[in-house]
Amino acid sequence: MSALPERAISHNPEVSLQAFEDASIDPDLFDHEAHVYVAWLYLQECELDEALARFCAALKRLTIKLGIESKYHETITWFFMILIAERFTKPDSGDWQSFKRQNANLFATDPSIIKQHYSADRLGSALARTQFFLPDRLPL
Repeated sequence: MSALPERAISHNPEVSLQAFEDASIDPDLFDHEAHVYVAWLYLQECELDEALARFCAALKRLTIKLGIESKYHETITWFFMILIAERFTKPDSGDWQSFKRQNANLFATDPSIIKQHYSADRLGSALARTQFFLPDRLPL
């Protein structure tokens, strides 16, 4: 796995909980890393159940505002939030850059961590888009 490029996402004021919650975040800046970063911010502020509720609601608002509501995927959203929460509770998770370095597989695309845990059939199902499904694969 290649090293992650060091981006200053944590220092970009346009990528914040406020911008995410009021759906004013620049969609060009809201890539996968920014999704993980915002989830990480929520988990610094509140417990997992509240973080999930707030993140899901804000992401749905954003997709509606952008006219891409069909891109919202409940299973993927919950999976990443739960995984980030689990990793966040480990000792020395530290600041964002430390967390990012220690959890590089959360950002990898080949193979994606989601594909290690979910089959294409499960993730591609209509129900998985609207409700959380448990993984159906053992990690590689």
